[in-house]
Amino acid sequence: MLNKFKKVDLGMIIILLAFMVVSTLLVHSATYGNPDYANYDVKTVIFYGLGFAVALASTFFDYRLLLKAWWVLYAIGIVLLVVVYFTAPEINGAKSWFMLPGGLQFQPAEMVKIILIITVAYLMGRRQGDPLRVRQDLLVVAAFSFLPFMLVMIQPDLGNAIIYLVIVLGMLWIGNVRYSHVLLGITIIGGGLVLFVFLFNTYNTQIHDYLVEKHKLHWYERINAFIDPESASDKEIYQVSKAKIAIGSGGLTGDGYMKGESKNRKFIPYPYSDAIFVVIGEEFGFQGAAVVLMLYFLLIYRMIIIAFQCFDLKGSFIIIGIVSMYVFQIFQNIGMMIGLMPITGITLPFISYGGTSLLLNMLCIGLVFSVKAHQEKYQMAT
Repeated sequence: MLNKFKKVDLGMIIILLAFMVVSTLLVHSATYGNPDYANYDVKTVIFYGLGFAVALASTFFDYRLLLKAWWVLYAIGIVLLVVVYFTAPEINGAKSWFMLPGGLQFQPAEMVKIILIITVAYLMGRRQGDPLRVRQDLLVVAAFSFLPFMLVMIQPDLGNAIIYLVIVLGMLWIGNVRYSHVLLGITIIGGGLVLFVFLFNTYNTQIHDYLVEKHKLHWYERINAFIDPESASDKEIYQVSKAKIAIGSGGLTGDGYMKGESKNRKFIPYPYSDAIFVVIGEEFGFQGAAVVLMLYFLLIYRMIIIAFQCFDLKGSFIIIGIVSMYVFQIFQNIGMMIGLMPITGITLPFISYGGTSLLLNMLCIGLVFSVKAHQEKYQMAT
């Protein structure tokens, strides 16, 4: 057990401690003076403490046991997605959260990210590095990915549904896919996006009436604000325009810690969660944002190094799936605040407030630690 503990990546621990400090300070600033969000900064520290315990405990757990139980985990994830859709209350237009005692919320779609990574890692790992076949491998991965994707889409939760696709594509990219299949996939995805934009612009009014007026699916407004901001209503572009103003006002060095609340940030929804990058930009400016991005770079760099050092391909696939998830979430969250991506409910990993997402992110880090800690045992077994 002591040998496994020694294999914990100290560099990643230091980076995560830095994220804890940054997150706590930002959440405190974003919620200061608002009694509805009292003690969110204290809760952040508590969740981080639990998260470190989860990550370190996961180090001693052999990740290969999860791979052996992939089918059970997958079934549990699908059942939770079905149950939450039929039983959960509607919050912000989506039925995505179980309400737990003490005012806590649990979002199954977050946990299914990890389950999907384990599932795809197992399915691709069966090839032992040989090129993936279309019918026996690619279509099987697509089938197991499509079901959770659709269950999350109908909640509706566009953000997490897109993350599922990114996770699978990222893992397939390093899974020895033939170049001809990659070219075909890029053509299909690119053609699909072009067709989607064309149909969206051509039948905009009909789509609005069907999705918003009839089914109350308000993610249409976010897509419309991104695709055609000039014709979008003030309501649709409100959050993006205010976020740009707030981030831009920070300039190079920012307005200073705890000095942004009286300006632009107060007009932006959820500055402690989805829009916490606005707090970074307004109070610490470009320099603060650069420091945060450097922390993300170092964290992802360490995980990629561990993936390259793996003797077990399935372990490498797990880490690459986690890296793909983090990279997209970071790009999406920051991109939507500066107008590069449509608005979604995706949080900024390790910084945004949220107990469930933080604990699951730390569990992912624990999986990385587990992969690293059990490579020596795997090498001896092979």
